[in-house]
Order: sequence, then C-alpha cells, then structure tokens
Amino acid sequence: MAGLPVIADESGPVFSGNKGGNAGEPLVPNRDEGFMYILTGEKEMKILVSEKIAEAGIKLLRQEHEVDTFCSLTMEELVKMIPEYDALIVRGDTPVSSEVIEAGNNLKVIGRAGLEVEHIDIQAATKKGIIVLNAPQGNSASTIEYAMGMILALSRKIPQAYSSVKNGKWERQKFIGMEIREKVLGVIGLGRVGTGVARRARAFDMRVIAYDPFISEEKAKEIGIELLDFEEVLHKADYITLHLPTTVDTRNLFNQEAFSKMKKGVRIINCARGGIIDEAALIWALQEGIVAEAALDGFGEDPVDLSNPLLTMENVICTPRIASRTKEAENEVAIGVAKGVLSALRSEPVATSLNIPPVSKDVMDTIKPYLNLMEKMGVLAVHLTEGRIKHVEVKYNGEISLVDTKMLTLAVIKGVLNPILQEAVNFVNAPEVAKARGIIVNEVKSKEAKNFLDLITVTVRTDKSEHRVAGTLFGKIEGRIVEIDNFRVDVDPVGWLLLIPHEDYPGMVGKVGTILGENQINITGMQVGKTEAIGTNIMIVGVQTDINFPVMNKLKEQIGIQSVKKVNFDIE
Repeated sequence: MAGLPVIADESGPVFSGNKGGNAGEPLVPNRDEGFMYILTGEKEMKILVSEKIAEAGIKLLRQEHEVDTFCSLTMEELVKMIPEYDALIVRGDTPVSSEVIEAGNNLKVIGRAGLEVEHIDIQAATKKGIIVLNAPQGNSASTIEYAMGMILALSRKIPQAYSSVKNGKWERQKFIGMEIREKVLGVIGLGRVGTGVARRARAFDMRVIAYDPFISEEKAKEIGIELLDFEEVLHKADYITLHLPTTVDTRNLFNQEAFSKMKKGVRIINCARGGIIDEAALIWALQEGIVAEAALDGFGEDPVDLSNPLLTMENVICTPRIASRTKEAENEVAIGVAKGVLSALRSEPVATSLNIPPVSKDVMDTIKPYLNLMEKMGVLAVHLTEGRIKHVEVKYNGEISLVDTKMLTLAVIKGVLNPILQEAVNFVNAPEVAKARGIIVNEVKSKEAKNFLDLITVTVRTDKSEHRVAGTLFGKIEGRIVEIDNFRVDVDPVGWLLLIPHEDYPGMVGKVGTILGENQINITGMQVGKTEAIGTNIMIVGVQTDINFPVMNKLKEQIGIQSVKKVNFDIE
C-alpha cells in the first residue's frame, strides 16, 4: 500500500493520512500545522483518529489536544503507533483487539464514532482501566427514518419500479403495492431506534406489537404498543423490523425455526447489524413464500459476498449498511464521540461510557462532593484491616440513598484496592479487579439516618476482622469522617494520620505527644474519639510527615496503647 486516500469532508478543509513518498516509509499523519491549540490548563494529550469522522468533531478535539487523523490503519500499524497516544477514536472498520489495547501504554479512552462496539475488546480495555465509549444518539434519527423508508419501499416496490423504468419499461401492473395502514408491525428490540420506529409507524396507522424482555409494560403503554412474547410477534406480524445488537444471544436468532412460525407473506426489515438473520434460512423462507419480501441493510459479511443469492432475488432490497449515514448523523456522531473523549481525558463523568456507570448531570451535581470523601473512606478502611479482604459493603442512609450511587461505590472500591495492589485501580477497572480477587461488593440503602442528614458507612470484612468507617458532608461541601468502628470522631481526611486505640486513663495523650516531639514530628491536629462503652478510646493524630518504623514501634511499646496504624490521605 503506497499511500492512504485523502479524507475530504464537505463541511471543512481536506485532511489526510499518508505514508510519505515511498513504500515502507513511516506513516505521517496530518496535523493541520496552522491550527492553534487552546490549552485548558490540563496537560495536552495525543488523540489518534483511525478512520474518517466529520470535521466538526476533529475541530472540537483540536481545541484541547493534539490530533492525528488517518483514513485507515492495518492492525500492525495501529499496534506500532498506539503506545504514544492517550485516546483512540474509531468507526466500525478498525478492530481494537486485546493486542492493540495491551500496546496502548498511555491509552485512557477509546471512542467509537457510532453505536456498535463488537469490534472493540471491552473486557480487555476494562481490565487495563481504559474507558470505552460510543455515540449512540447521533445516528438514531437517521436509522429510524431509514427503517420507515424500507417499510415503504417494500410495500410499494419502489426500487424495483425505479430499476424497471431505468431499463426502458413501463410495467404499472407488475408493481401494484400494498398499504401499510392497519397492518401489524412487529418490532424486535425497543431501544432508541426501535422505539422511534414504533412511534412513527403508529403515525401511519399501523398496529405495533413488540418483543423486548428489558422494557416494562408501563413503558410500552406510554409508547402505545403491545408487548408480546417473541413467538407471538412472529405469529401475528405482517412486517417485522429488527433493532437489536448482534450478540451471542441474538446471532442467528432468525433461523429456520423462527421463520417457520411466521405468518405467511410476512415482510422482514433489518436495518441493524448483520448476523441476527441466518441468511440461508431467510433464502429458504423466501423460496417457500413464508417471507414475501425482505429489506436488508445488514449482512453476515461486510461487505456482502457478491455471490450471495439474496443479491439476485427480485423480492429483496439490499443496501450497503447506510441506514445511519446522513450528513446530520455524521456531524452528530463526530461531535458526540469528541465530547465523550474530551470528558474522559478531563476525568469528568462520561454519559456514554460502556464500562463505567453513566451519570446524569443532576446526579453528578449531588454526588460530586462525596467522591473524594468516599475514596478516602475506602483508604482508611483498608488500613484498619488485617487479612484477606472478602467483602466490602457500602451503606447509604438519608437523602443520598435516593440517587444513583454506583459511582460513589466505585470510589470506595478504588480507595480500598489502590493501597494494596501494584496495578493502578480506577473507576473503570475497579469492579473487574475486585471480582478477580473474589471480593464481594454490595450496596445497602435506607432513607432513615440518625444524627446526620446523610451518612455513608463503609464496612470491610476480611478472613480475620471487620472494620467500619462512616462519613458525611458538613455544609454540603466539606467531607468528614465521623465514625471509625465504634468510635465517634471528626476527621478531616487530609495528609498523614495516626490511629491509636488505647485504654482510657490519664496521660495517654501526653505520652504520644512527647514521643512525636522528641523525634521532631510536627503534630497538625489531635482528638480523642470515644465509644458508648467505657474502657477504650481512639486517638486521632494528624502529623506533617511520614513516621518511620522505630518511632511506630516506640509508640506501640507504651503501656495502654493497643495498636498504632498510619494512613496517608493524599491520594494521587
């Protein structure tokens, strides 16, 4: 391959990726040398765009970071180049395998300009702490309209009539169509596109039935459709339109057994990806007259094999996976993926992340003040424990229990695991890391809260002990730890802290202060936490620097001191 083709976009300037003048020379991306980067105060990073996306998205990315663009890259080229990049943006033709992900030493986020992500190894990315996101909404309207167009094209034989006229014929009787009014449309999959098709079909006075095991009856009634079992939809529908991803469960879902249960003369529309329909079974159903006509924008192979019999059947409309391809969709998808990638690189919540819980702005406004506190509570809890961690429980009491707290729980897991593992644990890979180590994580919620408006309690259980840390917000912004095990405390989780459970008798504070002073360790704060039971207190001592082992041992040797533990809250 001597060179890569130029990428041209009608909405902006021409840009390209090439290999220089001779075969074998290194890939040279286009960086629009006249472009002025606008820095946001964060470190400028490098973004690789391996396929064409609309210029609107490229411009948005270049406002904050350095962007290299290519028309296409081979697997070998991508593996060789990816180590220097912080972000990768692809469309549907660039496989992002585990090999690519392992090579991405600096990779923080992978953005898919579009919906389907089966070509991205999300599991490998998650294990490495890389966010994977897509742009699912940008092309929904385009696909909805295209599906409706396919329904109308089938009913009125528009492509066949067009082809006939272009070939010099005038066959009016041959192309008598059928109205869709009062026909039954079966929708398989009620995501954004399926729901949109259902709404528009009702505007055409179609009766709409649907199968989707993940939608409630109440939601279906809001849309104005009837939810049925899969086989009932097959049996009753005059038209069946597919709007679901290709997965292990959906691959060849429409096989010979499924077609044999359909109403004779049914029409099939697939504007989703290929693989959902067993094409050999569809050919059989067409030949048997079970399926009168089919409209296909997705095939098992992409591009479709030219020897595929479906291409020569007069009652089949075939298009080259263009359901989502409109100028408006191209811009929306490019802008959507660009915004997601920029948010990820700023360490902001990403609404379209596929391996980290998406968080709405309203929820984020509520939980954001808690995030740092939750991570530090996890850090403190794990420093209290001994033995192998088996269980982490996060209990939410008060108004905080009414919002989506998944992100807060992830912050706790991150705080628990980071001090004890060599690998970096972040919001993306925290659940995978915990699961791989057999750590059970669960949430408990209650609207009731004693003493505080909101209270969050982290309990870490090991094979040897159980320890509990509780925290809340003071003034809605200041995170404080208010309980350690059974001790009532008031801890600002900043810097170095000593935790010293001790017997309750006079002179204990003086002993600790003297030892620290003799070793030139500056105390930044000190308090004593008490329990309802008499006999034991806990001393919380803030210190300016780390404390070495000789000093730690000298403290432990003092009569009445039960243990001494230190924790650093300065989380990276």
